[in-house]
Amino acid sequence: MKEGIHPNYREVVFQDTSSDFKFLTRSTVRTSETIVWEDGKTYPLARVEISSASHPFYTGKQILLDSGGRVERFRKRYGRSSFTRGEESSGSQE
Repeated sequence: MKEGIHPNYREVVFQDTSSDFKFLTRSTVRTSETIVWEDGKTYPLARVEISSASHPFYTGKQILLDSGGRVERFRKRYGRSSFTRGEESSGSQE
């Protein structure tokens, strides 16, 4: 293998921000945060929005996550507060 062209593959702690679930694995993800793990060592910390601890497929529960206000940005962009079938934004068309 050529030297200096591969990313740094190391142990990293991933933290699910919605359920505070953490797990240690190996990754090439770049991060500036660190955390002290259960074994007393310091590892890089990567925050994720969803993991097996919060995903509806694995938990069997539906959790509504609106990270970043996607719904609000959509409503602001298209100018209506409700989107139901048959409703017109600029009045009725006859």
